[in-house]
Amino acid sequence: MLNSTNLEVAIGLVFCYASVALIVSSINEAIASALKLRSTSLLEGVKSLLNDPNFNGLALNIYNHGLVSPHDQGNAANAQDLSNKPSYIDPKHFAIALIDSIQTKTGDFIQLGADINAIPDPQIKQLLQSIYTRASGKIENVHAELATWFDSSMDRLSGGYKRRSQLYCFIIALAIAILFNIDSFHLFKALWLHPTIATEISAPVHSPEIQWTEFKSLPIGWELADQLPKDTAPNDMLSKIKEILSIVGNNLYQHFPGWLVTALATLFGAPFWFDLLGKLVNLRGTGNKPGSDGKSTASST
Repeated sequence: MLNSTNLEVAIGLVFCYASVALIVSSINEAIASALKLRSTSLLEGVKSLLNDPNFNGLALNIYNHGLVSPHDQGNAANAQDLSNKPSYIDPKHFAIALIDSIQTKTGDFIQLGADINAIPDPQIKQLLQSIYTRASGKIENVHAELATWFDSSMDRLSGGYKRRSQLYCFIIALAIAILFNIDSFHLFKALWLHPTIATEISAPVHSPEIQWTEFKSLPIGWELADQLPKDTAPNDMLSKIKEILSIVGNNLYQHFPGWLVTALATLFGAPFWFDLLGKLVNLRGTGNKPGSDGKSTASST
């Protein structure tokens, strides 16, 4: 059974990981949005799926379709002409756009078969011929099977995007751990010796101001002021920067394992850590916090 010290140490560590994971996810989302990584990844996936690497065939026609790119003019000649590339394509819309791009006579199922036979790409033609044969004369069946094919292909694309995103999140988390000197081993030791540090953490979700205050109350950060030489001139900024880099470099070997653990822990994601934090805080509510006199009744969270 968890005693009071164990519980406060766990709450402090989990709150730290949750806060860092939240910062990391926010930075990663901001970068992905600024660089349009999702829409770019989707475009490359569609080009690969339809064997159109130069974006001058079926992929271009689909992106010019109103269902796929409703905010564009529909007259793009290349990828650079797409001013509003979508970050997501509904599988049903993809299927309709693909058939509309192929058929020469809308609603004519017999003519659709001839249009499929005229496709120059042998792989796409074979795929569509097989789907057309199983459609039993109904265009809705063609749409449904194409939507399923596209959806399964996007699942694989999404998996690759998530793996790259995890790598980016790890790099960002490691940078934050170094910047704020969030050493998991040092944090654990400090919380174990002084468990009352974590008693102010009373809920898993706060306003940003309160959460930031609680985050700064943890034993993290660089105490550079005490380590800098006293004779450094106040206006000698370059000298101060060199001294700071020297201090960080001297502490690299000592703190790197702790930074690495912090970065790896954040990969579980903020929702996981905040959910665990809520359970730990509720568990704390069944007993007294460290330093309490044992006479008052613990409040439920």
